[in-house]
Amino acid sequence: METDFKTIILSDIHLGTKGSKAKEVVRFLKQYHCENLILNGDIIDGWQLKKSGSWKRKHTRVFNRILKMVDSNRTRVFYLRGNHDDFLDQILPLEIGRLSILKDMIYESHGRRYFITHGDVFDNITTNLRWIAYLGDIGYTFLLWVNTQVNLYRRKKGLPYFSLSQYVKSKVKSAVTYIDDFEKELCKIAKSKNCDGIICGHIHKAEIRNIDGIDYYNSGDWVETLSALAEDHEGNWQLIYYNELDFSQLNNNKVVKMKDIPVNQAKKFY
Repeated sequence: METDFKTIILSDIHLGTKGSKAKEVVRFLKQYHCENLILNGDIIDGWQLKKSGSWKRKHTRVFNRILKMVDSNRTRVFYLRGNHDDFLDQILPLEIGRLSILKDMIYESHGRRYFITHGDVFDNITTNLRWIAYLGDIGYTFLLWVNTQVNLYRRKKGLPYFSLSQYVKSKVKSAVTYIDDFEKELCKIAKSKNCDGIICGHIHKAEIRNIDGIDYYNSGDWVETLSALAEDHEGNWQLIYYNELDFSQLNNNKVVKMKDIPVNQAKKFY
């Protein structure tokens, strides 16, 4: 199982909320090395922190882990602004050492260009009718609470995890139409910027597909899907799902790899 990538992309972690899987994020990042780590929006949930959210030590540990990747592995980190962390608008753009905080970016790799953006800037509801976006956020938060109760019951019965919000998105016609329009519009933007692909988040739906000749990649989220996009050193992209990882195998792979690394070079892997 591969653990060394050129680029890893995470989005929609929503630190500061009850639904955020901060511990899982830290565990995930401990297993992988990458040259570039792109945090594609909604990493910190400023909306919830203003209302009923709370910042806990486990949320701080996510950034501690990221800083360790910068210090020990020389990882370059790009934090792109999302709608829930729009407080970053006050400091954009900002570059401190190997950390860059941006609105969006063009990523070039193996002769291909990708426009990377969180995705909310193309969401008319979020940009033009902000109060409706807040109402939608309240509804989604409630749906996550119901989802937690449902899965507590399912776990007691020995049943697998069930995503209520993903089920609702797949069944509600307006949601299906919105997602389809969202993907197509983003691909049009990528084409207008002379890019071969678009990489986004925002709608919490992990996806790799081609739309009218444009590669559409969505990294999903770390509230329910727990997914990340990863590019290997040959330029191939894949989705990694936390719940499908065999951590014992990952750890064994690290041990095997470390045996082949000279002692004077091993330090950089920690």
